[in-house]
Amino acid sequence: MKHIFSLLFVLIGFNVAAQSSASKQVSTFTIEAPQLKSTKKIWVYLPKNYATSTQKYPVIYMHDAQNLFDASTSYVGEWNVDETLDSISAKVIVIGIEHGGDKRIEELTPFKNAKYGGGNADAYLDFIVTTLKPKVDATYRTKSNTKNTAIFGSSLGGLVSFYAAVKYPDIFGKVGCFSPSFWFGRNELNDLLAKTEDFDTKVYFLCGDNEGDADVIPDMKNVVYWVNTKRCECKKLNKEVIVKGGQHNEKLWRESFKKAYLWLF
Repeated sequence: MKHIFSLLFVLIGFNVAAQSSASKQVSTFTIEAPQLKSTKKIWVYLPKNYATSTQKYPVIYMHDAQNLFDASTSYVGEWNVDETLDSISAKVIVIGIEHGGDKRIEELTPFKNAKYGGGNADAYLDFIVTTLKPKVDATYRTKSNTKNTAIFGSSLGGLVSFYAAVKYPDIFGKVGCFSPSFWFGRNELNDLLAKTEDFDTKVYFLCGDNEGDADVIPDMKNVVYWVNTKRCECKKLNKEVIVKGGQHNEKLWRESFKKAYLWLF
């Protein structure tokens, strides 16, 4: 069913009565998103030494923030992004953007699907680029250039992250693309790639070989092949990982996040 259960379970942002597991480096704020006619809750992870230093830091923009830091707001487990980064004393800021509930599919898909709808990712990315990023850069000590700005997600979040790199090559210099739902608007994506002449973004592609979707590996390999036609593989700007036994869930993404971060940065 093309992970439709995975697409739907985060629509409501299922919340369990549990104590927060987010680290003390994690905070939240809200911001108006006029492009989406809504208000967005944003989660912020700051590195451990942020308060005692004057250093500037790279930034990772991540989707589905409810599932990144806190077990009490996740559906079936969190990514442990904060604990993972703390464990390696990572010098990076993470900006997590909460999904839009029943608008999630619309926000994270660049093309319409005949069965599931969607297709409002341009507005979502416009919010990130023209509203959220300026706020983040003005509020926190960030390295705001392309080389130090990443976008990262899984499933539809992987799709929209890769799309963001194609649409905004001067903004996002690094991409974490986990279990990407390239099937959603596959023909439109292929058409877009055919029209794109240059691609210099660093990308970490990952999926499992047991995701319940026979197309996830060939779809990802198709995109990796396209990327390799745009630059010499000798530049080592993309990495492709297929995890044996990996399923389409937070366990795979949680356990893979550290290696992806270290490779990207």
